[in-house]
Amino acid sequence: MTEMSEEKYLQLLAEQFPNIPAVSTEIINLKAILNLPKSTEHFLTDLHGEAEAFKYMLKTASGVIEYKIDQIFEEKLKDKEKRELATLIFYPEEKMKTLQKRGGIPPEWYKEALDYIVKISREVSAIYTRSKVRKALPHKFSYIIEELLHLNENELSKKDYKDQILTTIIEVGQAENFIIALSNLIQRFAVDKLHIIGDIFDRGPAPEKIMSFLKNHHNVDIQWGNHDILWMGAARGQRALIATALRIALRYGNLEFIEEGYGINLRPLARFALKIYPEVNQTVFAPRLLDKELAQPEISLISQMHKAITIIQFKLEGQLLKQHPEFRLSEALYFEKIDFEQGILNLDGKKYKLTDSDFPTINTDHPYQLSSEEEEVIEHLRYSFRNNDRLQEDIRFLFNHGSLYKKYNGNLLFHGCIPLNKAGNYAEVKIAGQNYAGRSLLDFFDDVVRQSYSLNKQEETYRDWLWYLWRGKMSPLFGKEKMTTFLRYFTTVEDKALYLEKKNPYYKKRENADLCKQILADFELDPETGHIINGHTPVAEKRGESPIKGEGRLLVIDGGISAAYRTKTGIAGYTLTYSSKNLRLISHDPFLSRENALNKDSRDTISATEVVKFKQPLKISATDIGKKLADDINYLLKLHEAYQNGSLKENYST
Repeated sequence: MTEMSEEKYLQLLAEQFPNIPAVSTEIINLKAILNLPKSTEHFLTDLHGEAEAFKYMLKTASGVIEYKIDQIFEEKLKDKEKRELATLIFYPEEKMKTLQKRGGIPPEWYKEALDYIVKISREVSAIYTRSKVRKALPHKFSYIIEELLHLNENELSKKDYKDQILTTIIEVGQAENFIIALSNLIQRFAVDKLHIIGDIFDRGPAPEKIMSFLKNHHNVDIQWGNHDILWMGAARGQRALIATALRIALRYGNLEFIEEGYGINLRPLARFALKIYPEVNQTVFAPRLLDKELAQPEISLISQMHKAITIIQFKLEGQLLKQHPEFRLSEALYFEKIDFEQGILNLDGKKYKLTDSDFPTINTDHPYQLSSEEEEVIEHLRYSFRNNDRLQEDIRFLFNHGSLYKKYNGNLLFHGCIPLNKAGNYAEVKIAGQNYAGRSLLDFFDDVVRQSYSLNKQEETYRDWLWYLWRGKMSPLFGKEKMTTFLRYFTTVEDKALYLEKKNPYYKKRENADLCKQILADFELDPETGHIINGHTPVAEKRGESPIKGEGRLLVIDGGISAAYRTKTGIAGYTLTYSSKNLRLISHDPFLSRENALNKDSRDTISATEVVKFKQPLKISATDIGKKLADDINYLLKLHEAYQNGSLKENYST
């Protein structure tokens, strides 16, 4: 900061702190905050619509709350009682309703429960300033809760004071409301910062419920995944991405969140599919149902709609590739490689018999041209996506709280990869005459996403680049040479190499610690203490794969929260917690249901790996916020000096 701008800044600062007592108080306050313990960060990835499992991981803070209960009530409570208390904190309303149905809740239970929950609330909030705790309290109970949190029970008079507060809460019929308020407070303060490393959408049944939860979270950031970009592009009206989003939803039979969650009308697509595709190959187009059942008539209709939107998608993608040769994906122009009379796909000198050769809407002279009815269907869907208030609100939240990568407290967070060449160096991508590689490539694509939301004349071009981010070979979110979706739908061969989607060299090279350190250094992070945190590629733990790469410098936390991936991973997801004491990677068993979580007696099976244990607990001074506060203190000290030497006049009139 120049001398002139610094002087101007101090003058502005003086408006907030107009005299020596005011500036001194703030310096004391900020220096004290720097010495508080670092709050806990929680990392999750690849949620894929699994709303209930996701919410349960947050409610439990991935075992943090049960750990706190163990610490506080180690000898006082039995294991079953600890589980009952934990369940009450996770699902307070439901737990108390269950107890009421069993015969009612006596006042003694309320008093004991309140006493226990106050102790836990006090423990989890102890690392925060009183000001921060106060701001998080529900307004109607803030005074009483604040009193309970800061009482010293070792003093006899204070113990009697606390007991009288709890007794009165019960007498006036507010015990349940207080238990709910304190339970929510515990859940909030057990984890202060939430990082989502991509892929909220697709495959699972309720991504809109995850978005609703995130929009109400007090402190969250998102690193976009390829499936998030797919929905962001669809919401912006990119037609190939709209078709793709619907194809995936139909493939997994997840129409509830489309029709009920977002209120998108699929009837025009259904009418078109019933007319054009009265019979379809169920082996190819029947939905893959995960943890759900559908009646056969519904399966048949979904299969027909599935085929209809699949053909539309591949046509639109063909149009896109013709318009954008710079995407370099001409191998995906499959329709022009088909002998429609013979039902044969000619690919790389080989012939493959098609599993389905019924293409009534394809003009063989212009195979990527939509029929008039297909055009009408996709335009209707485009209007529905672009003018859906709920969807637009969710996508705007993704845009405002998201980025392609994030640097936070010494760690580098991104969903997929940094494209490398075979030699293990950053792959150079030439776009509009300019080369991009490594960090500059990620910055370019981050700007592409932001420009796609602008109102300039190139908006449509940027939306098309979102499609490239979804499935382009040099997309850091896709990270593969090609997408073989068309081949998986329309061919069946013994040689599975036809369907192989070869990963970018990054996914092998990241086992090398030197590469990980180089990446951290290139993003201006400490290569000796920082970590790269990725999602995107499910870790096959049951086959012995480790989520810890590069001698601990890189962590892959995609463990299969999505039911679609659990057969590969053998678990039901990873979470990562970063507290003042350690960096812990936690693997989870499948979340069966809310009812199961409410009624089981045993605690959750959680396997935790301590990636790093710090020699001394980390303080806020070691965090990004701490560095900002240190800068603030520096300027406050300069303001203090300016008041003392008379270069700025104090103001005591306010």
